[in-house]
Amino acid sequence: MAKIFNVTGLCIPEKHYMVDLSSRLAAIREMVDAGDYFTINRARQYGKTTTLRALAKYLRPDYIVVSMDFQRMSSSVFESENGFCLAFAKEFIKKVQTPNRLTDSELLPFTTILEKEPEKILLFDLFGCLSELCSSLNKPVVLLIDEVDQASNNQVFLDFLSQLRACYLDREEIPAFQSVILAGVYDIRSMKKKIRPAEEHQENSPWNVAEDFRIDMSFSANDISGMLNDYEKDYHTGMNINSMSELIYDFTSGYPYLVSRLCKLMDEYIPGLNDIPDRCTAWTKEGFLSALKLLLEENNPLFDSLMNKLYDYPEMNHMVSRLLFQGESIAYNPDDVSVKDAMMFGLVKVQNSTLQIANRIFETRLYNKFLLMAKERNSEMFSEGSRSKNQFVIDGHLNLRHILERFVDTFDFLYGDSSESFVEDEGRKYFMLFLKPIINGTGNCYVEPETRNHERMDLVIDYLGEQYICELKIWHGNSYNERGENQLTRYLDYFHLKKGYMLSFNFNKKKEIGVKDIMIGDRIIVEAVV
Repeated sequence: MAKIFNVTGLCIPEKHYMVDLSSRLAAIREMVDAGDYFTINRARQYGKTTTLRALAKYLRPDYIVVSMDFQRMSSSVFESENGFCLAFAKEFIKKVQTPNRLTDSELLPFTTILEKEPEKILLFDLFGCLSELCSSLNKPVVLLIDEVDQASNNQVFLDFLSQLRACYLDREEIPAFQSVILAGVYDIRSMKKKIRPAEEHQENSPWNVAEDFRIDMSFSANDISGMLNDYEKDYHTGMNINSMSELIYDFTSGYPYLVSRLCKLMDEYIPGLNDIPDRCTAWTKEGFLSALKLLLEENNPLFDSLMNKLYDYPEMNHMVSRLLFQGESIAYNPDDVSVKDAMMFGLVKVQNSTLQIANRIFETRLYNKFLLMAKERNSEMFSEGSRSKNQFVIDGHLNLRHILERFVDTFDFLYGDSSESFVEDEGRKYFMLFLKPIINGTGNCYVEPETRNHERMDLVIDYLGEQYICELKIWHGNSYNERGENQLTRYLDYFHLKKGYMLSFNFNKKKEIGVKDIMIGDRIIVEAVV
């Protein structure tokens, strides 16, 4: 059976195109060998389950590996200590027995306690059995628990963590697990404050023995290249593997689900669509942009989860909006709850000690979310863009100069007398509101992260396979403006373009609004001033 790109659940090397996990597994193995207890906290669909399953197989020659999943245990079992202990014991026996084939005598501590008085089993009894088992086996025992945060809002789970902590601290005297690895989205070290009353928040975390897990689980361009090499051996598309890998990485920053989803779209959905007749054409830049458009327009569990988190965490939602539209430089502060939440859910990353949206795809989807809310769609600027959109596309090409001309007139009419602070905070948002209905359904736009700041943002617009670069900036005098023009020409070189666009929000009362052409070498800069 032919392999496929998988985006649902566990990835299996024999069935799915995958990146090579061997270097990550070796790094995790070093932590296991050192006897570390730790948590793998990563966002949704970041490859946690696939990594745990691969790790279990990788460790089994030298360890007894018990792989559990708290999703298999109903929420009701966490409501009482006895219910949890019974469910855990039964699941543990099943999971330790299946791949390891333990003898009846090795399982005797568990079978005895389950047969004798199961209604009286508590955590003390459970961990006594686990210790006896660790003592009797001929290999060290490693416990893996996936989806551990399914139970993290329960007091019983905190007590379970406390027992694991006690085992870790006493393991020189009492046999215990070699290593315990817990995987989930939420940081279980912070769950205590959601359950215990405020006066107990200062108590030690029941999981403060955990080592930091610093292994990068995102896919590099080289990782993607290796996966595409395997694909190319099967289908011989003639793709430029290095260029395609870099392109995929540029838009995903290696987020595993996004990488696999784009590849799946190019493999299965794009061939035969519009001007892309086959797989060979699908694995080109044009095919990639078509797949990107499909991805940005679809509802999938990852996007649904992210958008729901923005509704559930309003402070985080506000912070993301500031990043997107105001170009605000938000310093990484590990004590800021909104920052921690945004990182935990995979919305942002840290670069040069400041926050950035995690990848271009999330950024574009977030722009769509904020710009297409009912309040924004009802704004005068969005309505004007909608009414005029048919005049801005000529023979399939976006007439960005005309868009700028119309925007300057509209903005000056609606907001020409607004305060400087209003223009500085909202100006770029209003241009994107004007642009959105014009390109919506056909094109997309995103901001280059290295240019995002309070003074300048380079907006990249993709429309029917063509790219347009428009710098949105706040006016700070002629010398600053000339530097911006030179920066834009260097950016045009990067995109191999001869024409660029600049929109300046000028607070000078004597400013001359309008649009003009500026020649810099052999580059044309179309500059608009409002």
